[in-house]
Amino acid sequence: MLRLTWRNLLARKVRLLMSTLAIVLGIGFLAGVMTFSTGLNATFDNIVKGSTSDGLVRPAGDIQGANAGVGTTQVITPEDVEALDALPEVEDAVGSVDGIGSFLLGEDGKLVGGQGAPTLAFNYAPTENMAGEQILELTAGGWPSEPGEITLDTSSAERGSYAVGDEVTMIVPSVGETRRTFTLVGTADFNGGGTAGATLVLLDTAEAQEIFLDGQDAFTSVALTAADGVSQAELAAAADAVVPEGFAGVTGDEVVEETQDQIGQFLDVISIFLTTFAVIAIVVGAFIIFNTFSILVSQRVRESALLRALGASKRQVTRSVLIEAFLMSVVGATLGLLLGLGLSRALAGLFRTFGLDIAGEVLTLTPFTIAAGYVTGILVTMVAAFVPARRAAKVPPVAAMRDDLVVQEKGMGRRLLLGSIALVVGVALAAAGLTGAPGTDAIWIGAGAVIWVITTAVLAPVLGKPVLLACRSVFGRVFGTAGRLAGENALRNPRRTGATASALMIGLAVVSAVGVLASSLSATNDKVVDDAFRSDFLVQMPTFQGFPAQYGDRMEDVDGVDLVSRQQGTPVSVEVDGRSDQSFAAGVDPAYFEIYDLTIVEGTEEITGRQALLSEGRAADLGARPGDTIDVSFPGGETIPVEVVGVFEDSPTTGGITVPLSVLEDAGIKRSDSSLSITVEDGADRAAVKQDLEDVVEELPILSVQDKVEFKELISGQVNQLLYVIYGLLALAVIIAVIGIVNTLGLSVLERTREIGLLRAVGLSRRRLRTMITLESVAIALLGAVLGMVLGLVIGVVLRQSLKDDLTELSLPLDNLLVFLVVAVIFGVLAAIVPAIRASRMKVLDAIATE
Repeated sequence: MLRLTWRNLLARKVRLLMSTLAIVLGIGFLAGVMTFSTGLNATFDNIVKGSTSDGLVRPAGDIQGANAGVGTTQVITPEDVEALDALPEVEDAVGSVDGIGSFLLGEDGKLVGGQGAPTLAFNYAPTENMAGEQILELTAGGWPSEPGEITLDTSSAERGSYAVGDEVTMIVPSVGETRRTFTLVGTADFNGGGTAGATLVLLDTAEAQEIFLDGQDAFTSVALTAADGVSQAELAAAADAVVPEGFAGVTGDEVVEETQDQIGQFLDVISIFLTTFAVIAIVVGAFIIFNTFSILVSQRVRESALLRALGASKRQVTRSVLIEAFLMSVVGATLGLLLGLGLSRALAGLFRTFGLDIAGEVLTLTPFTIAAGYVTGILVTMVAAFVPARRAAKVPPVAAMRDDLVVQEKGMGRRLLLGSIALVVGVALAAAGLTGAPGTDAIWIGAGAVIWVITTAVLAPVLGKPVLLACRSVFGRVFGTAGRLAGENALRNPRRTGATASALMIGLAVVSAVGVLASSLSATNDKVVDDAFRSDFLVQMPTFQGFPAQYGDRMEDVDGVDLVSRQQGTPVSVEVDGRSDQSFAAGVDPAYFEIYDLTIVEGTEEITGRQALLSEGRAADLGARPGDTIDVSFPGGETIPVEVVGVFEDSPTTGGITVPLSVLEDAGIKRSDSSLSITVEDGADRAAVKQDLEDVVEELPILSVQDKVEFKELISGQVNQLLYVIYGLLALAVIIAVIGIVNTLGLSVLERTREIGLLRAVGLSRRRLRTMITLESVAIALLGAVLGMVLGLVIGVVLRQSLKDDLTELSLPLDNLLVFLVVAVIFGVLAAIVPAIRASRMKVLDAIATE
């Protein structure tokens, strides 16, 4: 039986190749995602551990200003650093200036890094990490030793087209001239490799203090190296005893854990996001494998009967088919793993465009990834092949003597009954999610959606019959005999047609559901902007970072400007249900209330001193009402009690906690602006005012002046950018589905060799034969597209309904759906090319003589 299995495999090389390709792509995507995710985690772990010292003295509190991109006024003096250095537990204490609000410009004058990773600016001082190695490693040139000199990370120097000795331009948060020129004296990276896309800037200590600390001879933190035999806990405790008020000593392990927790949330989202698409690709591949083996078993039914007649048991016949599947899965998984390695680098290149740079040397196949690839590939293939294998084993030996031998398939009644019950169960789960069942709504709806997808795939032969009948009618009228034959061929074996179309259906269902959510998000954003955008112009960065307040000062002096409202955002911490909860606070000036109208639910919107307004959502979380006092902890550890004077309907124009700008100043937050809302005087030339405002921010390329239309376009562009990435990832599943159509048509042509010969003998030309095969492929593609889009619309609408508090507007992407339908037809035509050519080249007499 083993030799027979090998013979069957080698005798059907093309079928083996096409079937294996589905496994290769599915496992390739899975391995690529796992390799990329592992490399992503390794990159950040190496950077975090390689750049952290034994201990750190930093501002107290849960929120660190430097990590949050917010500057504070807290500093530690050189005398404090000397006191730390004199401790017996400390071998070395090095003061650090952590710069906030700087940007590196490239040789072309554009921002290096685009709108992605941040700029990390420090003074240079030799410091050891927890492993006793230097935190920074020089790769070329030297370190900055005097004002006017700068050292950059290797990647940023390359992206900015800079070489050692060149003049480098930076935007700095100074009160005077914001553009400064430095001489590049060297390039360096964090120990552990790279910067993951961030821009690393190293300056002379005196110049860093002049730029970021207004010339104070001070530091923002102190890196500590433990003396021999001193533990991190002992080091932190000793430092904590001598640091000034408002600062605290922490261990390096604590810093690493905090940083990994912060980064981990972001990395987990990416990993789950990519893994979802890998699973979709594998499921689609499983449908193709199942369909392929079903056709192969049907074509070899006489062979199976002869084996039974010669004494082979049912178990042996089943085992023979499963061995074929096993060998195919091993080959497919092996090639898939190799493909995954290349795909991981392609994903790294994709994310590099978003400012996330992954070191190439960490993108390697780990033992776990290899094991997962083989286990998944083998398991999915064996499960998909099991039902066809059992069907082959059930062929009775006496059937080998029949001339008209075919595999008898059961009726659709039982399938329709069970499928209908499953659909009802899916509806019940989705309804539970919409009506507030225990747990997360998305889990209930997701479970219902999965049942719908699987059930639709199972019922595709029944649900898709109207589509196939319509195709037969239209094709017959347009293409004549060839069209009618194509329609009949698609209807001849509804199970096969449905299974083939289901692979495409799954991909397009996800595409359509995502399209509904994206379209609804864009519509919601447009509605919010229309309702909330009350100013004539909005000035902010796409990354929502802070920028120097001097730009607002200059804009107030522009002719035609009426009001300039300033907002400054900052992360804060409040207590919710006895636990610390990070939130967002917005500091506003009095002009904000002249431009924007908040819908007040309780109390008043007039705030002064240490008073606050809360959004409805934040007020509910805190259980606070007007008259209550809440404690708000700011970056740097300062906690300020503020009186709640009003509650307003949630608004995108301000934070959940809104306070006067003076509260942020009291908390030690350095003054900057997160956004400026500007109105123009009556009768002023808006175009001229806009041009003058743009002239003010010309020197800071990332800061933009936008009117309502431009702001809506910005938001829509960000949504579309993510949407295109999703479509790109889903394209792999669609490609796998197209391979399934090619495979099915190719096997179908072989199965109908004699029939094709007879059609040619009675006068069907090669051109019409190719047309028939092509239209059959188009019918399958249309079936998958229609089922997928209808199902995707239903899932998308249900998901939008569950998110109606955030996605207030429902929008159906009808134009996109039309495009998907056209693309499906194109895919159908492309999938038919090889089978159609192969069928047309058959010799008529040989085809007729085929048994």
